Amino acid sequence: METISHRELRNQSGRVLEDVRNGAVIAVTNHGEVSAVLVPPHLSPIDRLIATGRLQRAAATAPLGLAVRRRITETTQSVLDEIRGDR
Repeated sequence: METISHRELRNQSGRVLEDVRNGAVIAVTNHGEVSAVLVPPHLSPIDRLIATGRLQRAAATAPLGLAVRRRITETTQSVLDEIRGDR
């Protein structure tokens, strides 16, 4: 993510907005603190969070379809009692 000052945004607004339209994500600072983040309007809300670094995509994992469903004869309470050592 590129960072520019408020003054640069004011003086170069046409170029900055063109960059954003072309996919750039730009943080605008005022006295050294980020005041705004400019993101392309075509991004989905999730993609906006990813572009600004506030969200990461999950790491690849095994497909959930590999999980095997099994029936048990015990009640949930008896399983919990066994785990807790109450049996």
